[in-house]
Amino acid sequence: MLERLVKTVRDIVGIRDVRRRILMTFALLFVYRIGSHVFLPYVDIEKIEQRLKEDRGGLLQWVEYTSALTGGNLENATFFSLGIMPYITASIIMSLLVKVIPRLEALSKEGESGRRAINRYTRYGTVLVAIVQGIFIVIFLRSVFGEGDAKASIAIIDRDSPWWNTFTGGTQLLCLILGAVFLMWLGEKITDYGIGNGASVLIMAGIIARMPMAFAFLGREIANAGEDRPFKVVWALSVAVLFVAIVVAVVFITRGQRRIPIQQARTVRGRRVYGGTKHYMPLRVNSAGVMPIIFAQALVVLPPKLIAGVTGLAALGQYFNPGAFWYHVAYILLIIFFSYFWTTLMYNPVEIAKNIQEHGSFIPGIRPGRRTAEYLERIMSRITLAGAVFLALIALTPELVRGSLDVDYVVASLLGGTSMLIVVGVALDVVDKVEAQLLVRQYDGFVRGGGE
Repeated sequence: MLERLVKTVRDIVGIRDVRRRILMTFALLFVYRIGSHVFLPYVDIEKIEQRLKEDRGGLLQWVEYTSALTGGNLENATFFSLGIMPYITASIIMSLLVKVIPRLEALSKEGESGRRAINRYTRYGTVLVAIVQGIFIVIFLRSVFGEGDAKASIAIIDRDSPWWNTFTGGTQLLCLILGAVFLMWLGEKITDYGIGNGASVLIMAGIIARMPMAFAFLGREIANAGEDRPFKVVWALSVAVLFVAIVVAVVFITRGQRRIPIQQARTVRGRRVYGGTKHYMPLRVNSAGVMPIIFAQALVVLPPKLIAGVTGLAALGQYFNPGAFWYHVAYILLIIFFSYFWTTLMYNPVEIAKNIQEHGSFIPGIRPGRRTAEYLERIMSRITLAGAVFLALIALTPELVRGSLDVDYVVASLLGGTSMLIVVGVALDVVDKVEAQLLVRQYDGFVRGGGE
């Protein structure tokens, strides 16, 4: 095991293109982390921190949780407060439109040119979504942190002047939009020139950056335990064991697959028999990966809270606070929906059945063509349900941990549940991409060596 790891690291360092992609990914993530600490203009960070400390269990819980799962930094009112969510939201809308509008569906099937056109529309949509979400964020910051009092306002200079209030709000909105567009650009560059899906990698980096806070919380609980320190040590070990168990479960389900046997038809030419070989087509249990979680977060976390920042709709936000009953109901339903939705986008049983038949193969016991497509659709529906239920259970883990082990909700969310699923899922995807790059480069080297 150790020798294989050392060999893989040596291959990564030795192959120029793989090394360049990994270094590019880290460089872009470094830029992302730097930008996460650039504050919006006309804000008083000390007043924001004071307001959050006064409402540790409510407002701060939501702000930190939202920031961790959107790749933003709303608690510090930075340029990246919106995170990558405008891009994710625009991608969801565009994916739905592609399925609904025939012209867009035809455009998506035109190869590379069609993909570029869809991406261009997604960028335009990102700007529009960023404008809408940015307006609500500015209203949220001023209504929550200002509370209608000029002295408590996040604006550094008095808010009594409507012109000054409009100017500062417009400037903050522009900065939020630019931050969201810049994160979209970073994500695309990571996808094109780095390793992994850019948006997912950015969210993973944001979660990992907050994990030391969770471990520090456990350390403080032990240090301040006094006579109950032995109990607190056992408590911290229980949290750590649960953390490891969640990681193992996520890896197990992410790597789990249903293997469909594929038999190649036999052909007789003269005295020789060709074909007849048997292989397997793997169907992953969680074929959608972390995308249902990310999509569900985009719809269940931010919009209800932004709407709640509008006067007269404040009561709505209480129903969708992390940990609330309706929050979990909406979250689970959205996860299941997007699991099927994303699987439908990625797998087309009719096309798969057609390709199997065109290659002279078949599934034993299943007639080629329509029956094969129906069989594959039935299998995919079953394993997708299993994967969606697993994702929903993982999403409920923080609530169970908080109730049984008395752990802060934000800490429980970072060490388990959705956050851990995203981190492990994206990390496995990055590892797969690195291994694919290594395999391609080694194969290229072998071919060139054989030619010489």
